[in-house]
Amino acid sequence: MKILVKRLNNEFEDLPLPQYQTSGSAGMDIYAAVNDPVVINPKEIVLVPTSLAIALPDGYEAQVRSRSGLASKYGVFALNAPGTIDSDYRGEIKVILANFGNEPFIINRGDRIAQLVVARYEKAVFEIVDELPDTYRNDGGFGSTGI
Repeated sequence: MKILVKRLNNEFEDLPLPQYQTSGSAGMDIYAAVNDPVVINPKEIVLVPTSLAIALPDGYEAQVRSRSGLASKYGVFALNAPGTIDSDYRGEIKVILANFGNEPFIINRGDRIAQLVVARYEKAVFEIVDELPDTYRNDGGFGSTGI
């Protein structure tokens, strides 16, 4: 699948386009389009630009997800993950990063800050009914299936 991408600022033309790091990767790494280092202090949230906008085909979304290395080593997560980039959105992709670690985290120009996973979705239509079909679980909620 081809995805149309537009660079929003020529100053960041040297940064790679989103790309898979291995042949089995589901997510493409995306890069920080910042000139000066961005410090995320503990318990702080920042919005990091990528200088990219995309055009997805109808019926697809791009999910913005955390990078596992940032999460496990530094406590830095993509907040609201997975965040959704809709097929009709043409604005800049920005990543909401939160530092749940105990130390400040520095983002430099070109750092890999998150992943994009392109996924197909279906449109749903809700129908009001008086009863739902029975299942083994029925309305068993949190913890109802055991540990």
